[in-house]
Amino acid sequence: MQKLNDSSLFKQQCLIDGQWLGKPSGHTVYNPYDSSVLGQVPNLDSADIERAIASAQIAFESWRGCLAAERSKMLQRWHQLILENSNDLARIITLEQGKPLKEAQGEVAYAASFVAWYAEQATRINGEIVPSHLPNSKILIEKQPVGVVAAITPWNFPAAMMTRKCAPAIAAGCSVIVKPSPDTPFTALALAELAQRAGFPKGLLQVVCGDAASIGQQLCISEQVTKLSFTGSTHVGKLLMVQSANTVKRLSLELGGNAPFIVFDDADIEQALDGLMIAKFRNSGQTCVAANRIFVQSGIYHRFAAALVARVEALKIGNGLDSLDIAPLIHLEAAIKVKQQVEDALQKGGELLSGSIPSGETNLLTPMVLINANDEWLCSQQETFGPMVPLYRFDTEQEVIERANATESGLAAYAYSQDIGRCLRLANRLEAGMVGLNQGLLSSASAPFGGVKQSGLGREGAEQGVEEYLETKYVLLGGNVL
Repeated sequence: MQKLNDSSLFKQQCLIDGQWLGKPSGHTVYNPYDSSVLGQVPNLDSADIERAIASAQIAFESWRGCLAAERSKMLQRWHQLILENSNDLARIITLEQGKPLKEAQGEVAYAASFVAWYAEQATRINGEIVPSHLPNSKILIEKQPVGVVAAITPWNFPAAMMTRKCAPAIAAGCSVIVKPSPDTPFTALALAELAQRAGFPKGLLQVVCGDAASIGQQLCISEQVTKLSFTGSTHVGKLLMVQSANTVKRLSLELGGNAPFIVFDDADIEQALDGLMIAKFRNSGQTCVAANRIFVQSGIYHRFAAALVARVEALKIGNGLDSLDIAPLIHLEAAIKVKQQVEDALQKGGELLSGSIPSGETNLLTPMVLINANDEWLCSQQETFGPMVPLYRFDTEQEVIERANATESGLAAYAYSQDIGRCLRLANRLEAGMVGLNQGLLSSASAPFGGVKQSGLGREGAEQGVEEYLETKYVLLGGNVL
């Protein structure tokens, strides 16, 4: 952190009611690469959270009345400051999250794109006038902000997941309380500092740190918090749904995935490999849309496996600050999960074509490719979240569709084929909120991101993303005023 161009972006306090508060002694944050101490953040108590909620409510009452053009300008200023400080933000991400610096730089650009997109969308939130069922009357349909928003963000994309939630909420006229992951709080705090510099009024955007379970529960049961947006595990998402039930909160939940990646005999193999390297190894495999089950048709199975091994063995592994491709996983427990999946696969007939199971305790894993995968493997049932690639063989289109859909998750799916008819059938039949056809990079600020089944509720990004922060009001106008 000492090498930041602007050291004031490194905050070890929380932002509440426009002030930096709390003693940085509650929770220690470590570098995933070498376990060195990066800093500490406060462990806020319930009184601090109540203060943040009260401040957010006051800010909302004022902010909702601002002109759309003013909300747009505020977001534009925030966007510009993010771009101007992109190198420092990327360094903070790499230090606390571990991902390669070039990927962290890409994440900052991605995060900024949501702020830019919703700065424009702020002026495009429109209502309607529709024909009335009564004479001398009008039906007015208005869009109004939902209120105070709680945004609980994950560690794997600490900048992008914050802006993907905050930018549309603020554009809609809401105030936001951000609870970042305890593994990666400094990115959120740096973005909040830039929001302060952009002129955000106090209470509009706040960041709180502390015990995740207790803060999450307090935000869920609060009557003043009217909307919760969460990105994380399906298990925690279900818990938050239960805790939010008594207040009937609006929910956006982006939960786990188990994405199939399907390659047919007629696919462009190099194109499919390009897509797989992105969909599987971005952030060392720690993405919710990561290709988890790679289905390859029998006619090209061994040829595809050999070509994949060649690519995987060319990947560079090490410290995220260096020029490389694969960095450490977020912590040792994440690496243990991957190793358990590999060991399970080997016990059930799998063959390791590339990489090896590391001995000893380390979260820096060599990418691994396994063949002869079957649907009974542990990695078939669980999200891997690491650099392990299991290759499943299939024969027919119907077979692979059934196997691809045989999961409780439904976030993303990928398929490669030169047959346009097949592509359209797959787009229709694959049970996922997002489908990449001959493409491995799904995410965009202008596209709706979200899943079906147990992968969550709602959408982030695009016009659908701002609708998550708006209520629809029907007004029947009649009488002598017309």
